[in-house]
Amino acid sequence: MAVKRVVVTGASSGIGAATARLFREHGWEVVGVARRADRLAELSERTGASMFVADLTVPGDVNALRDHLAATGHVHALVNNAGGAMGLDSVEDSAVEDWAWMYEINVLAVKRVTSAVLPLLREAVLADGGSADIVNVTSIAGHSAYVGGGGYNAAKFAAHAMTEVLRLELNGEPIRVIEVAPGMVRTEEFALVRFGGDRARADAVYENVPNPLSADDVAETIVNAVERPPHVDLDLIVVKPVAQAAPHRFARGELRVREAKDANGA
Repeated sequence: MAVKRVVVTGASSGIGAATARLFREHGWEVVGVARRADRLAELSERTGASMFVADLTVPGDVNALRDHLAATGHVHALVNNAGGAMGLDSVEDSAVEDWAWMYEINVLAVKRVTSAVLPLLREAVLADGGSADIVNVTSIAGHSAYVGGGGYNAAKFAAHAMTEVLRLELNGEPIRVIEVAPGMVRTEEFALVRFGGDRARADAVYENVPNPLSADDVAETIVNAVERPPHVDLDLIVVKPVAQAAPHRFARGELRVREAKDANGA
């Protein structure tokens, strides 16, 4: 069977770049998609992945991506990873423009790319057999609300709902729909973008939190899910660091076993 090919969006940094690297290590052909040509060029040079520069909030760019993929080979998997958060203000005080940006990149871009690539996934299954995969990288913010998360919660809850609906719609086809919902992941840009480039505020998110997830941790989860036997569908994978119990509750400092209480509860 021919080498499989996967499309990874948001591949210029963080989880997307790590996922593209790991798929390449596992022998996949990879098309990395992102806005920043320089970052994609670095990824291509290091890994041998091919690249396509696109802004997924622009319909014309997504159409161009579709045409490029159709002209260059079969597509067996799609990882919708591009996304992001903006701000941590209340529902009352947050900027509508931030909400609109989050909805565009976390929801509408995922819809556009899925609509564009799904016919190509079907073509690959018909030609090569087996199954195809759509992986939507959401967030635990799409499952649990938290103070300050209003816009990001709203966008990721929508992405989660869209993923569940898509799975229902594709029932009966050999196409798996997988949702990976990470918790706290320390990457070079997520918190920095959220806080408008304020490095001190971004670093404070992770201060003294023992072992936040890395981009590689999430990449391993994604690749493992896609490489399961074709009849095994990991519908929803929530992956958090042990120090995090919920979006708004995480431990700081060393993790320690609590002392056992005696028979009297003391």
